[in-house]
Amino acid sequence: MIKVKSLNWEKVDGLIPAIIQDVATRQVLMLGYMNAEALEKTQETKKVHFFSRTKQRLWMKGESSGNTFKLVRISADCDTDTLLVEVKPKGPACHLDTVSCFGDDPAPGLGFLAHLRSIIKKRRKEKPKGSYVGDLLAKAPKKPAQKVGEEGVEVAMAAVSENDEALVGEAADLLFHLMVLLESRDLSLDDCIDLLRSRHAVRAAKK
Repeated sequence: MIKVKSLNWEKVDGLIPAIIQDVATRQVLMLGYMNAEALEKTQETKKVHFFSRTKQRLWMKGESSGNTFKLVRISADCDTDTLLVEVKPKGPACHLDTVSCFGDDPAPGLGFLAHLRSIIKKRRKEKPKGSYVGDLLAKAPKKPAQKVGEEGVEVAMAAVSENDEALVGEAADLLFHLMVLLESRDLSLDDCIDLLRSRHAVRAAKK
């Protein structure tokens, strides 16, 4: 929760830039502007609101399209004149129906794993015929667990006796099947990361 009075509104003439970021993929979705009322409304309703500079009024993202932003958290930068707004988007962020206002490419880097997880979740829900992922999930946990075991062995073998390209390929297969296995148990890589983070914090505290 951000205290409205803690921000430097005078520096930005009453309209503070708000960078909107997908909390799962870490992809920047758009840039908007908030006045004090929009910020209060966003925190009150947990739906992101902006102030329109062209229409000179408050508006909620998705009020006409239905593509809303569910608020997760808001952080102010070091100068208290810019906001980072982390959200769970419902549908495309841009009015052009692209993932973000900066294009339609999936999130870069590790953020792509969140995009991939959304596809796996969709396969699990819709159960399309002929889907490899759907078939694995239908036979979970045995089938995806078996694949994780097989791919783990292949990663080890590639590390010992094959080139870098082969190792990367086998590691990618292992990571993919691990994600499917975790999804079959309503888990994700986020759960693994949270555990690693907590372990790191404990070890750091002991130093």
